Amino acid sequence: MKLPIYLYGHPVLRAESAAVDAVNYPELKQLIADMFETMYASDGCGLAAPQIGRNERIVVIDADALKDDHPECAGRRMALVNPVVEVLDGEEVCRPEGCLSLPGLSENVNRVEHIRLTWTDENMQSHTEEIGGFLARIVQHECDHLDGKLYMDHVSGTRRMLLRAKLRNIIEGKVRCDYPVRTAPKKRK
Repeated sequence: MKLPIYLYGHPVLRAESAAVDAVNYPELKQLIADMFETMYASDGCGLAAPQIGRNERIVVIDADALKDDHPECAGRRMALVNPVVEVLDGEEVCRPEGCLSLPGLSENVNRVEHIRLTWTDENMQSHTEEIGGFLARIVQHECDHLDGKLYMDHVSGTRRMLLRAKLRNIIEGKVRCDYPVRTAPKKRK
């Protein structure tokens, strides 16, 4: 089932997500399937549970479409339950990032490109893997969502100030999307 994407300004995107008890979560596989369907319908390569209004530590990624420019992304379709990212290389690389919760925007973000990722998959299997390059960037971007962070938090204050009108338009729902969305609740006056 395709689910709406929650947009910038919605409080669910700023809350820290709770760990998932995968063993006692009978609908976990269905939720992950719905997240993949939602991500594909929105033309994304990653989606975190807060982006569908769920503050749970679940991420889906399918980076295969990026394999021509980033070979490390070939065949990488992953469901991450309770992922933990450990930075292995402190040198940061600046690259543009976008986000389904910030439609129409793309900004340069500094991130490390060598991490160790530990997670449980949808079959309750544990994994640990060293990941590099653009795939490491995707993982960090999506895992940031689980901690209530957005890529915009990595952008300079000056740049965010310049984007203030565009960000306000997203908050107010004055943005066009090819996928269903949920905007921030209206503030009472």
